[in-house]
Amino acid sequence: MRYRVLGRTGIEVSTHCLGTMMFGAIGNPDHEDGARIVHAALDAGVNFVDTADMYSAGECEEIVGKALKGRRDDVVLATKVHFPLGEGRNRSGNSRRWIVRAVEDSLRRLDTDWIDLYQVHRPDHTTDVEETLSVLSDLVRAGKIRAFGSSTFPAEDLVEAHHVAERRALMRLRTEQPPYSILARGVERAVLPTARRLGMGVLTWSPLASGFLSGTHREGRPVDFGTGRAKLTPHRFDPELPGNAAKYAAVERLVALAAETGRTLPELAVAFPLVHPAVTSVIIGPRTMDQLTALLKGADLELDDAVLDRIDEIVPPGTDLYRADGVWQPPSLTEPARRRRPAGDRSAAD
Repeated sequence: MRYRVLGRTGIEVSTHCLGTMMFGAIGNPDHEDGARIVHAALDAGVNFVDTADMYSAGECEEIVGKALKGRRDDVVLATKVHFPLGEGRNRSGNSRRWIVRAVEDSLRRLDTDWIDLYQVHRPDHTTDVEETLSVLSDLVRAGKIRAFGSSTFPAEDLVEAHHVAERRALMRLRTEQPPYSILARGVERAVLPTARRLGMGVLTWSPLASGFLSGTHREGRPVDFGTGRAKLTPHRFDPELPGNAAKYAAVERLVALAAETGRTLPELAVAFPLVHPAVTSVIIGPRTMDQLTALLKGADLELDDAVLDRIDEIVPPGTDLYRADGVWQPPSLTEPARRRRPAGDRSAAD
């Protein structure tokens, strides 16, 4: 296992980060099996574990907390806040009111006195970024968290947050967690260069493109929509849907390339994000022990320029062959009123 410093935090983390989204009701409900997977990852040299309060409605954090008993000091533990937990108002978002409550709940579920990296799971433009940075800075000073970062923020939001922190003498976002894979390279355009310029650490999610690069889904093979990722996101794997043909074609070429290197497609896929100079660690999210073992086999794989050139031919730099589910979309796109003049003003000159 290799290790890198997480941005400018001074914290050393493994280049493979154990993602735990598949622990709990959404994936593997066996708490003891989840603990065994965590222990196997730690024994293999992984010292970085990522979770979130919303994964299986808090159950995932509870599984991680149990698994880390007796080994907490050896682990860099990351979790997230933003998404709704329970019904009612003011139980989500990036406000001081919610974050103060949410961090205490995460600490309790994780059974720990501190969180090493507390991440804002998505942007929230209903909350002033100064409000969010202020409460996160207070949590660092209180010793409840060691550092804080963002997840799936566009480049412009990263820049704004850093400028506000500088103007208001607040602590800065230290990390960003974007989706990044061979099939989803859009973050190469602005997010990764911006994070690197700002000195942020980067931990990337979905290197297997939500299962599309697992090697299971191939051209001409029937899709089992009753299990795994195909059950969670059937639209991504349905060969009848427009847009999936390009992904299946790319997978065939990538499988052949992996075979030429003597590796599996998942090993190739997990190694790819680590080549980018902005990336610190890649999150792997196994549901079973076999999946963990298969993914860690590629921990020593370093792709050379010849292989990377071939990947660029298959999926050009900056290209997204799919949009990862859950990626934040700005209100300027999702709300028609933000991009349409009122009916009576459309013919008026500026």
